[in-house]
Amino acid sequence: MELSNKKVEEALVVGLKGRLDALTSPSFEETICQFIKKGDTKIVLDLGELEYISSAGLRAILSTAKRLKADNGAIAFANITGMISEVFEISGFGSMFNLYSSTLLAAKDIS
Repeated sequence: MELSNKKVEEALVVGLKGRLDALTSPSFEETICQFIKKGDTKIVLDLGELEYISSAGLRAILSTAKRLKADNGAIAFANITGMISEVFEISGFGSMFNLYSSTLLAAKDIS
């Protein structure tokens, strides 16, 4: 999995490309944790290029959301399509988190 990041408004947009699964979720969590330690507590995950997410990936996202909440932060998701969208709906993540059609909308709302 590849991660990219950029600032949009006051939020940090993190793009995920590839697979978020048991092999890649530990490095995902570690990277996000480093961003949080640096003070980035408003995070938008851009899932437009995410091809696959497993239950381990969902746990990593949930763990990240809890960590952000503890630091008075917030998380939002953008560009969710296809199978990732189905997984979010089936798992209940679609109703637990804010989902947006673009990173700009998410960044403006979360800031």
